[in-house]
Amino acid sequence: MSRTYYIAKIALLLGLVLAAAGGLSAQDLSLYQKKHFISGADTLPYRLLLPEGYDASRQYPLLLFLHGAGERGNDNEKQLRNGGALFVRDDVRRDYPCIVLAPQCATGDYWSNVVITTDSVTRKRIFNFQEKGEPTRAMATLMKLLHEAVSKYAVDKTRIYAGGLSMGGMGTFEIVRRNPNVFAAAFPFCGGAHTATAKDLKNTAWWIFHGAKDDVVTPLYSQSMFASLQAENASVGFTLYPHANHNCWDAAFADPELLKWLFKQQKTITDL
Repeated sequence: MSRTYYIAKIALLLGLVLAAAGGLSAQDLSLYQKKHFISGADTLPYRLLLPEGYDASRQYPLLLFLHGAGERGNDNEKQLRNGGALFVRDDVRRDYPCIVLAPQCATGDYWSNVVITTDSVTRKRIFNFQEKGEPTRAMATLMKLLHEAVSKYAVDKTRIYAGGLSMGGMGTFEIVRRNPNVFAAAFPFCGGAHTATAKDLKNTAWWIFHGAKDDVVTPLYSQSMFASLQAENASVGFTLYPHANHNCWDAAFADPELLKWLFKQQKTITDL
């Protein structure tokens, strides 16, 4: 047999393996049930992942995961693009049985109440986080969905968590602020918030992540929130990846310590 034949055969086998892996990934994501939450004139698509062997007589942690701006829409699929595969891994489902709620924000809407401007010189976006104000439509509907999920499913109210990336990281700060006695822990990636809101976030355990080379959302936003939470004596950690750009979540999702830390957190008093 020629060397060319073997190379061609190896390439074919590699292609089959990759195709199978791609099919497996798609099949795994199908474990998330497609649902829609309707409140008046507002509809919020979301995906729901129940633990393997879900038993309504038990109680499970609930994890709310918020996607970034690039995954907005109404296809009820894009919100699983980053992070969705983590929670359907066999070892994660075995070691951390939980209910995962992954809503999808509509195009043109935003999870958090932030005014975005563009610097006239650098052309980079500036995020002007609001200390107060009404929630966006997406956030208002999301909070109603959260309350429904907690009442409808077997949720351990002392172990409700929130996390999100970029726009979802900003939304993580905001939904905790608007529900200060609900979330046991939160983990925002490359997000930010108004530093004055730290006083409303201090009853939740935090692990904040950002890439030092982020050219989409400056790491200064996360650094200032970390400092503000420290000043409030909150339980807060901060990881700044020195070589990461905006998608610092790739490194965080690969760190087994994230889920170990998350699922240890528990709240004694909740408002739900």
